[in-house]
Amino acid sequence: MIRGILLGGGAGTRFGGAKLLAASPVDPTPIGVRAALSLVAGAGNALAVVRAGDAALAAALREGGCEVLESADCARGLGASLAAAVKASADANGWVVALADMPRILPATHRAVTQALARGAKLAAVVDAEGRRGHPVGFASDLFADLAALDGDEGARQVIERHRAWLEIVRVDDPGIFFDIDTPGDLAAG
Repeated sequence: MIRGILLGGGAGTRFGGAKLLAASPVDPTPIGVRAALSLVAGAGNALAVVRAGDAALAAALREGGCEVLESADCARGLGASLAAAVKASADANGWVVALADMPRILPATHRAVTQALARGAKLAAVVDAEGRRGHPVGFASDLFADLAALDGDEGARQVIERHRAWLEIVRVDDPGIFFDIDTPGDLAAG
């Protein structure tokens, strides 16, 4: 099985906290839940990783169809969160990694990355018509050790660079691959 991973363990400091439970004027569904629903619809499943003790977010993401991993590793950063999720799903054939503060990614985009991995891609990244890379990114199980070794706040960029020869480009028509919510002002657009 290809496993969807939703990274939702950040503190939301630029937002002022609890950003993944915030709703935009465009959609009353919390942004983290919108991201979860899209990943579940596209990948067929999702394991969301959240900070230990973040019961409200964990409950909301469960309602959005995710299994939830509460991890103290999230406090160390994005890389540590991803490593925790990959280790918790070590039996997967691969992972489609999405960010919980990116609520506008289309399910079809998640599906395209999932399908690339299912066809045998070892590394799959979405790009727009101009070739700009966005999210999500897919990793085959061949990359388990690299992903499980991540720590701190650096995500999987170094893994992608190290294995660039394996990278399969997945072209999508989805402006959501670039849109994330960092501040309350971003909610107006999202």
